[in-house]
Amino acid sequence: MTRHGRRERVLAAFLSMLAGYIDALGFLKLGGFFISFMSGNSTRLGVGLVTGWSAAALSTILVGLFVLGVMLGSLVGRTAALFRWRRPAVLATVTALLTVAATMDALGFAYGAIAGMTLAMGAENASFERDGEVSIGLTYMTGTLVKLGQRLTEALLGGNRWAWVWYLMLWSGLVTGAVAGTAVYQWIGLTGLWFAAPAAALATLFAAAIDEERRSR
Repeated sequence: MTRHGRRERVLAAFLSMLAGYIDALGFLKLGGFFISFMSGNSTRLGVGLVTGWSAAALSTILVGLFVLGVMLGSLVGRTAALFRWRRPAVLATVTALLTVAATMDALGFAYGAIAGMTLAMGAENASFERDGEVSIGLTYMTGTLVKLGQRLTEALLGGNRWAWVWYLMLWSGLVTGAVAGTAVYQWIGLTGLWFAAPAAALATLFAAAIDEERRSR
């Protein structure tokens, strides 16, 4: 994450917050399954294979949709990279998927909304991709917490005193988003997706501004 500029890090924290928000909506709707955290769903899959096939089936579907979302985001990103608009194109795709999800819920197709949300979270991870590899994980925090611990150790041993702050900010973004998503779900359910789609659109515009500034240098 330290290879990215300050504005990129702010964007990453905002997208992590969006992921936490979406994950909380889906988690509450599905009664304990995740939209953006596939490690959790993989554990649910393993447990479900022993205790209940319906849980295993739902976990498998969610993991499959997430992977398809990652593939879609990567394909869009690599195509748009030819025109130097990779990140805004990926986030525009996320915006479109969240808009579809909100529309599906408004039409009464809750599981269609869940599918759109899961695809969107998979695609979001292609926002920070370098040489075909994700450079910042936005929807999962285990690696971020490992790096937080490493940077705190480095600071204690006399190294960079503040490198850990960015990893804490990324993790805090996810938690903050989950808090907001829970509050909104208790208020209006999946209708809260209509807040997420404009937020993704704002992230798209911010990403476009970052890329435009970089091109003008």
